[in-house]
Parts: sequence; C-alpha cells; structure tokens
Amino acid sequence: MTTMAQETTTSGPAPTGTTSAPVGTPEPPQPHGTAAPRGSEIRRHELAAFLRNRRERITPEQVGLPRGRRRRTPGLRREEVAQLSAVGVTWYTWLEQARDIQVSEQVLDALARTLLLDSSERAHLFQLAGAIDPSPAAQCPTITPALRLMLTQLEPVPACIQNSRYDILAYNRTYARLMMSDLDAIPPEDRNCMILVYTNEEWRKSIVLLDETMRMMAAKLRASMAGHLGEPAWKMLVKRLKTESAEFREIWERYEVVGGARSKTKQFLNPYVGLLTLDHTDLWLAPDMGARMVTYAPTDEESRERLEQLYESALTAEAEAA
Repeated sequence: MTTMAQETTTSGPAPTGTTSAPVGTPEPPQPHGTAAPRGSEIRRHELAAFLRNRRERITPEQVGLPRGRRRRTPGLRREEVAQLSAVGVTWYTWLEQARDIQVSEQVLDALARTLLLDSSERAHLFQLAGAIDPSPAAQCPTITPALRLMLTQLEPVPACIQNSRYDILAYNRTYARLMMSDLDAIPPEDRNCMILVYTNEEWRKSIVLLDETMRMMAAKLRASMAGHLGEPAWKMLVKRLKTESAEFREIWERYEVVGGARSKTKQFLNPYVGLLTLDHTDLWLAPDMGARMVTYAPTDEESRERLEQLYESALTAEAEAA
C-alpha cells in the first residue's frame, strides 16, 4: 500500500545578515516563526546540491541524447533534465537555485526517473523535498510476514499481492518467472501490471489474449480510480501510461468500466516452459477490495507439470546466484 504526503511550504522573510559576537555571548532571541523557515531553507539548499550532483553524473548517452561537440557541462544540462522530466527550464533552474517553490510528487517522480536514481537515492530525493514517495517501492505495511509465508507455501502455484492500482507489492518465485524471465530485474517502482502490459515487450509477449487483457485491465483501473481521483499516485500512473503508450491513450478514452472480482482462465506463453493454462483467482485481503492476493492454479495436468518445472528453474537460478 502506498501513502500520500501533503507538501509543506513556509512563509516569512529569511534572515538577511548577521553580526559577529564575542565567544560565549548568548544568541539574541529569534522572532517567532523563524525556526521553520530556516530549516526549510537548509533543506532546499540540500535538495539543490543533490540535484546538481546527480545531474552532473548522468551522461547524455545514458538517457538517449547526443553528446554534441561543444558540451562544457559535465553530465546533463539543466534544460535537458527539464525536457526529459516535462517541466519548465526556468522552474527547474529555480529548483537548483534553492528557490522557495512547491514541488509535487509527480515532478519528483519524473526527476528521479530522468536522473536514474536508485531506490536509496529516490527516497533521499523525496525526503529532502518534504514529500512521501507514493510509489509502491517502499515497504507496504499490509505485507506481513504471514502473507509472505503464504506466498512461499503456495509454490509452485504463481501468486502475488497487488493493490487496486495494479502495483505488485509482493510475489513468490514462480510468479517472478511467469510472464518474463525475472521480475526481480524490474525496478520496484516499475512493478505495476498496467505499466508492464502496456510498455514491456517481454511481458506483453507472454499474454496470449493481449488486446482483451489490456482493455479489461484499463476498465478495471478506471472503475477503481473513481475512489482515488485526488491521489497523486493514481494521477501519476495514468499520466505515465498516456505518455508511454498510444494503445493506452486510445483505450482510456473509451471510458469503459468493469468492477468487482472476476475469476477467469488465462493462457501464458512462458519463456521457460511454454504454454500454461491457469485459473486466475483474486483473494481480497481488505473489506474495501484494495489489496488482493492473485493466484494462478493449473487447469490441466500438463500445466501443473510445467509449473513444477518453472519452480525448479527458479530454485536453480536462486542457488546459482547465491
């Protein structure tokens, strides 16, 4: 599960200067309300320094830009970061200058992707900005040790825990290899079934009825989103899908809606064991039908045997990695 944070801004004049005082002289009393702006100012300068540092570490080639002949700036230019993050150049320049401006979760998410931040750096970025990362990368409080044990004990049956936004919050070893070679290789913030089914070629190739699946998932997402219209994480997901997938933009504009739980037989072309025919079942973990455990039980003996093979391959890969 993810949480939201409200951005905090401060007002009031910042100190314009100080005078020296003999050692041991007590500090003069500060005007009421100056402590918070001072802390906010320090944090803005730390954020600006962090962004500059990470910008200078990224080469143009890493983000698909030509280097050019007259590049004097180490790493990316400010205007390149702004363009790749879909923000104004002036606004981003102010951010690196520690100006007192508001920063939304959507912008922080875009900057983290542009600057290729890892999970620790991403968390640091959000902390400096005074916001909480709405992505599912952070530990979800609903994923208890008992639920993780259930996922493990269901093996070789593929199983995962998702929320109503299709974020994959936890999964077992068989699920990690069900629709791609290794889900562990996908960054946590990208482990979302909507993103994967519309933008990841390996994931898409594994789904036999891809067009039907994409339409159904978009319709379910729209139905679920009705209760989360003001939440940044939901808006970020739809915005990203519209940006990265023309198919999603076309399907989303149909305004199709499907609600409720549906169990259905699905087929997958697995990269390790071939065709699998499985029964998809949603097991709801909360009264509001948010978090759910998704299981894929084999419908025939051939699929059962192939799931056993898939599980064995996962164990072998795990042992070799260790």
